[in-house]
Amino acid sequence: MAKEFKKEYLVKKSENFSKWYTDIILKAGLADYAPIKGCMVFRPYGYAIWENVQKFLDEEIKKAGIKNAYFPIFIPEKLLKKEKDHVQGFSPELAVVTMGGGKKLAEKLVVRPTSETIIYQMFSKWIKSWRDLPLLINQWANVVRWEKRAYLFLRTTEFLWQEGHTAHQTHDEAKLETKRALDLYIKIYKEVFSIDGFSNKKSESEKFPGALNTYTYEMLMPDNKALQGCTSHDLGQNFSKVFNIKFLNEKGKEEFVWQTCWGMSTRSIGALIMSHSDDNGLIIPPKLAPIQVVLIPVFKGGKTDGKIEKELKKIKEILNDFRVEIDDRKEYSVGWKFNDWEMKGVPLRIEIGLNELKSKKATLVRRDTGKKEVVAFSGLKSKVKKIMDSIQKELFLKSSRHLKNNTKDVSSYSEFKNIMKKEKGFLKVFWCESLGCEEKIKEETKATTRCFFSVESKKEKCIYCSKKTNNKWIFGQAY
Repeated sequence: MAKEFKKEYLVKKSENFSKWYTDIILKAGLADYAPIKGCMVFRPYGYAIWENVQKFLDEEIKKAGIKNAYFPIFIPEKLLKKEKDHVQGFSPELAVVTMGGGKKLAEKLVVRPTSETIIYQMFSKWIKSWRDLPLLINQWANVVRWEKRAYLFLRTTEFLWQEGHTAHQTHDEAKLETKRALDLYIKIYKEVFSIDGFSNKKSESEKFPGALNTYTYEMLMPDNKALQGCTSHDLGQNFSKVFNIKFLNEKGKEEFVWQTCWGMSTRSIGALIMSHSDDNGLIIPPKLAPIQVVLIPVFKGGKTDGKIEKELKKIKEILNDFRVEIDDRKEYSVGWKFNDWEMKGVPLRIEIGLNELKSKKATLVRRDTGKKEVVAFSGLKSKVKKIMDSIQKELFLKSSRHLKNNTKDVSSYSEFKNIMKKEKGFLKVFWCESLGCEEKIKEETKATTRCFFSVESKKEKCIYCSKKTNNKWIFGQAY
């Protein structure tokens, strides 16, 4: 007898956003808690999303002439200590190995929180002449930053990412690379994740430890909290001077290289889940969906003579440009399957029963809107393509509307505090760029600078101290 679906209802998104988010991850089979505090296990369905992210990113990275490499997970403590701002920034999050092979290590090893120090130690060996530049390296890796409390995908002790590291002859070249990397991330978030956001440089206190400037893509989640999607860093010569990365220029003069680094992690999957999903489960943009179309046979009384199955196989062949799965499990009812795939966020469901066989038409159901359409078998391929494009576009437009509706210009600090206490969101304000004002705002409202917005034509008062400035910044409460 087919198993009937007993729906485990999600907490409503509007009632308990945090629990709703976690429940979706667990019930859709994306990830689970590991038996190690602060860590998570990627289940196959969740990892398949990351593989699609990797596919898009890796292709673009290689188009830019950047080669993949891999460096050790262990970093000698002395290397991490070379750049004072860098080690100070990461010290609270470090995991340190003191024993190996049953013996106390002569030198402590840090488990990779990021790879600048070990990669640049190697750069100093590999770079000797201007002919060795630019040196363009990317690494797909895991990193460890100690977290007190796990928040699946968003904050875990171990997570996955890519980190690009480049070295150049001039600062102008490095700045162009910093922008190229940021533009790539913006493209991925907008065109693949269908999430709108703001991009620009971070404040001095929020930038990467050891960088001249850090650039970011900031997204606004449905609970109106900010999520940093990626970072691209102009490192200047800070690391090259510490690690002695020099080259002989074309005139035979010795110079330090100019460097960049940039990265995007599995935190992006958290953004995807929060941005698009609803009270019925996950919604995945078609470009990232591990399964784009699920084909479900509809049997009367659970009986079949094999005709429906044959038709489903034909349709799967017709839809060979898409990632398609046939759910022919006999132990589950049709209703159970509908709800299961809805929870998993598959963009499109196609139902085929005896009526569809007779009429040579399929019933199509969109996950994002629930809209049903009946389409002739002969027109399925073109129709599915149109639906996929429509879902991708509509999810982005929905994200854009949310961003626009919850981004406000604010001129008084009392209004700023009131908004941060109630509805939150992104606030565009004039800020004098002093650390003192930034710290006070954070202490009093939990809001931080997310990124620079613009230089205005006329000066206005700083939102906190009233000092005149023409620099406008975006503030928000963040994950």
